[in-house]
Amino acid sequence: MTEYTPPKVWTNNTENGGTFANVNRPTAGAQHETPLQVGKHPLQLYSLGTPNGQKVTILLEELLALGHKGAEYDAWLIKIYTGEQFGSGFVSANPNSKIPALMDHSVTPPQRVFESGSILIYLAEKFGGAFLPAAPAARTETFNWLMWQMGSAPFLGGGFGHFYTYAPFKIEYAINRYAMEVKRQLDVLDQHLAKNEFMAGKDYTIADMAIFPWYGNLVLGRAYDAAEFLSVHEYKNVIRWAKLLDARPAVKRGLMVNRTGGDLAGQLRERHDASDFETNTQDKMPAV
Repeated sequence: MTEYTPPKVWTNNTENGGTFANVNRPTAGAQHETPLQVGKHPLQLYSLGTPNGQKVTILLEELLALGHKGAEYDAWLIKIYTGEQFGSGFVSANPNSKIPALMDHSVTPPQRVFESGSILIYLAEKFGGAFLPAAPAARTETFNWLMWQMGSAPFLGGGFGHFYTYAPFKIEYAINRYAMEVKRQLDVLDQHLAKNEFMAGKDYTIADMAIFPWYGNLVLGRAYDAAEFLSVHEYKNVIRWAKLLDARPAVKRGLMVNRTGGDLAGQLRERHDASDFETNTQDKMPAV
């Protein structure tokens, strides 16, 4: 591989390769006119079953499990590989063109909510502080770890995940750089969870829901096919915590929503009713 010498001014005039090369560009805004679909429920989620999308569907399923009927939702699949996040309707819900985006039609005018951490806080507060402790110390600790996830996961996904899995060729320096950081982050979690049942202490909160799809799935061997490479077996406290969350029925359902890969029985491409988990998973769909 030849060494790259950056020009004085960068221009987007070369094919950068990689999984998202056909949709990435250095400008924002709508690229095509495509309105958002709207279903029967007040909460309309536009997402994909990636870790950031799963955070929100896990919370919505947990809220429903608690009996919050107002948390019923439609989950529409946004195919980011084909650029659906650049449709005019989606951009109006999230000008940053990243999933997930939520529209709350229970208020007038409808409220848009974007960035997964913001959506978690919005929904927790909307439903009476569910999964968000009222005590100042525990509430602050929940926000501490929620913001830790928001700041740390790009090193796992956009850093390690990209260069280890999605880049058009392997770059030793980049993989080593981000592998070291991911292992440091796992050690942060492991040391903390050695002393705490959940991220904020004794209570299960939105911080757990935010961290689990990224780091829980990683130590359970579900991310980037990198469990052996990263020696995730070393992080026994993270594994204990991840298995605890993974056993929750609402978490299992949340992981299925808007999912497009893996076991067909675990893929619920769109969710419009609780019965969809029994009737509309991909293994029950007619072959195309």
